[in-house]
Amino acid sequence: MDTTVGGNKRVRRAYGFDEVALVPGPLVIDPRDVDISWTLGGIRFDIPLLAAALDGAVNPKLAAQMSKLGGLAVLNLDGIQTRYEDAEAILQAIADAPADGVIQFIQDLYAKEAIKPELIARRVRQIKELGGIAAVSAAPHTAKAAGMAAVEAGADLFFIQSTVGSVRFESTRIAAFDVAGFVKESPIPVIVGNTVGYAATKELMEAGAAGVLVGVGPGHICTSRKVLGIGVPQITATADCAAARDDYHAATGRYVPIITDGGIRNGGDIAKAIAAGADAVMLGSTIAAAAEAPAPGYSWGMATSSADLPRGTRIKVGTSGTLQEILFGPAHKDDGTMNLMGALRLSMGSLGAHNLKEMQQAEMMVAPSLPNEGKALQRAQGVG
Repeated sequence: MDTTVGGNKRVRRAYGFDEVALVPGPLVIDPRDVDISWTLGGIRFDIPLLAAALDGAVNPKLAAQMSKLGGLAVLNLDGIQTRYEDAEAILQAIADAPADGVIQFIQDLYAKEAIKPELIARRVRQIKELGGIAAVSAAPHTAKAAGMAAVEAGADLFFIQSTVGSVRFESTRIAAFDVAGFVKESPIPVIVGNTVGYAATKELMEAGAAGVLVGVGPGHICTSRKVLGIGVPQITATADCAAARDDYHAATGRYVPIITDGGIRNGGDIAKAIAAGADAVMLGSTIAAAAEAPAPGYSWGMATSSADLPRGTRIKVGTSGTLQEILFGPAHKDDGTMNLMGALRLSMGSLGAHNLKEMQQAEMMVAPSLPNEGKALQRAQGVG
């Protein structure tokens, strides 16, 4: 529903995770009988969860572990892993750095060493040797060179990520990145992001993208919404992009998954993202809190190292438990941040959804009172 904020300025109401609720129907299914598998780039995954390409969240070892658990982790080819031989020592230094001046400290570390094609190849091979699916990510301006090195080393999936991903780009100073040309020439599937709207999503799919990442600025470590003032709450963004996916599928017969990326805090948010139309979700800070994560207890955004305008920050995420516990339990916390896939299964079973496609059809209502109704004692005692 559109309204005005004064004069002739039309605005549209948008919704985030805390403003909606999922409505149970007459059918309840045993959570053990729910199918949460999905397919991306011709590869089937047991769980609809990706680890974001954050230096604090993913290294080759964690990527391989995520694959063994049925998910997918994406390695950042623009980050520490491809700039430094001993990446773990640099990541530890970032984690240990005092909060005062940490942004400049990160900037200096990323500027000190260039991206090295031989390290790209080595990290991809490490993932493969450990038995993992090698998914890698690069920004548009590094994608061509990084993609060549990664593909030659055996990468399986390539992600192109920027603050706002689009087929159309205008500049009087630099050449536009040819998304369609890159996708066409790539011998492996290319997933593109990030976007939040119907038109941009449909154009990325028409350009040949094998998947589209949805979300501008909602992540715990991202400051784009504050720095740039842009973004759309994730429920509305996901629903708009899902509509583009469905219309594109109806017109072409090609189904292109969308992945809600950022702002997800717990199992309930994952369930709501799927119900809004997502095929899978991408988590960053939650994965960075795993015992196996490469930067002990810390995470920072992909744009934190920007030399001129950082759009991310470093946050302390602590250690929640092992990756196994975060994804499948047992849960040792009462806030929904552990056993995420168990929560998704139980939510789907309670809503009568046999699989993700049926979950996308779950009834949803606007319910801004949902997080607080009857929770006064929990809030007062700091639990739940």
